Amino acid sequence: MNDYDSQFSSDEITSQKSSQSSLIANSFEWAEALITSLIAVVILFTFLFRVVNVSGPSMLPNLQSNDRVVLSSYFYKPHRGDVVVITHTQKLTEPIIKRVIALENQTVNIDAQTGMVSVDGVVLDESAYIENGITQPSDYTFPLTVPKGHVFVLGDNREVSNDSRSIDVGMIDERYILGKAEMIIFPFDRFGMINKRK
Repeated sequence: MNDYDSQFSSDEITSQKSSQSSLIANSFEWAEALITSLIAVVILFTFLFRVVNVSGPSMLPNLQSNDRVVLSSYFYKPHRGDVVVITHTQKLTEPIIKRVIALENQTVNIDAQTGMVSVDGVVLDESAYIENGITQPSDYTFPLTVPKGHVFVLGDNREVSNDSRSIDVGMIDERYILGKAEMIIFPFDRFGMINKRK
C-alpha cells in the first residue's frame, strides 16, 4: 500500500466518523426538541388548557353527549354566560358541565310557569343558547341570593338538567370550577367555539 492509499483510507475513515458523529448529534437534537415539545404540551394542558368529554343531554342543543371540549383554566374567573366544568357539587362527585347564570351577591329568580330567568330584577335574554323556557320544579324557593365565592348554574336543556335548582348541585363554590369550556374539538363536524353557537 502506498502513501496515497494510506492517506485515502484515513480520509475515508475520518469522513465516516464525522458522518456518524453528525448523525448522532442530529438524533440528540431531534430527541431534545421532541422532549421539550412534549413537556411544553404537558404544561400547556395541565395549567392552561384541558380536554374534557361531555356526558349526558343537559347542555343540548349546544353540547351533545361525547363532544370533546377544550377548557381554559389558568387563573380563570367566572363570568355570567360562561359554560364551565365543575369538579364536584354538594352531593355529586362526578364532574358536570353547566352555564353560569349568576355570580356572588346577585339575586336569581326563576318564573316556574314561563321558565324566564332574571338576575337582579333583569330578565335574561337566553335565546342564543336555549330553545324554550321549559323548566322543572326546583328544590329551592326563589328569589335567592348567591353567596360569596359561589355561582348559580343552569343547564341549557332546562327540562332535564340537574343544576343549581337541585339540592344535589346547589350553589357552586368557585374553587370547584375546573375552567371555561371554549370550543368543541371533536367530533370534527361540530368543531367550533361554544359561546358563538346558537
